[in-house]
Amino acid sequence: MTVHFIGAGPGAADLLTLRGRDLIAACPVCLYAGSLVPEGVLAHCPPGARIVNTAPMSLDEIVDEIAAAHAQGKDVARLHSGDLSVWSAMGEQLRRLRALGIPFTVTPGVPSFSAAAAALEAELTLPGLAQSVVLTRTPGRASAMPEGETLAAFAATGAVLAVHLSIHLLDKVIAELTPHYGDDCPVAIVWRASWPDQRIVRATLATLDAAVGTEMERTALILVGRTLGDADFDESRLYAADYDRRYRPVGAAPRFPEAS
Repeated sequence: MTVHFIGAGPGAADLLTLRGRDLIAACPVCLYAGSLVPEGVLAHCPPGARIVNTAPMSLDEIVDEIAAAHAQGKDVARLHSGDLSVWSAMGEQLRRLRALGIPFTVTPGVPSFSAAAAALEAELTLPGLAQSVVLTRTPGRASAMPEGETLAAFAATGAVLAVHLSIHLLDKVIAELTPHYGDDCPVAIVWRASWPDQRIVRATLATLDAAVGTEMERTALILVGRTLGDADFDESRLYAADYDRRYRPVGAAPRFPEAS
């Protein structure tokens, strides 16, 4: 018996890995975060599967469900939205399973910031503008921010920020970022990225508050950075005609002669 933690993607039911789909189809028990995982993903569950919405459950209750399946020798598909590596609460579940000796696997999923960037038709890292993306958030009731992890500290680097779980503190976000990025810095807010009712607002830090108005739903991602609106950037050397690389050696003495 194995518990398969699966990143179910950002919202669209078809933004699911093949591995994730096949594991769901093979598991007679499925635990899913019903507030964020689309019902379309559950269509991959086998007939007669036990499907449990964990949204109203405590950690103890979730682990009890897993332990019961373990006692019966039934594999479990444990679905979380987006990717499991950030803000999934997977870590505390894995700690419990390790203590109980229950085996598990982890299958990654498409993260929400990737879906948001795709919706914006944006490459977040552009030569000469930004080569780093910071995934962060503001303090919340569920998790405080460690000392030093502040929006201002990250903004000082000039990296593109993907600010999660913070739409309710939009005024605070704007106030902390403006001194570092400037009033004219492009910003985009994507609500429910990849869902059928996805919405996008594009603005600058100076105009964002007015552009958003009363649209303050919880599942929104705030993206801030110069790469969101500037078409004036350097081209990568990767495809330059004179760039010598392993699969396209250039010149009389290429860097990787064995590939020529």
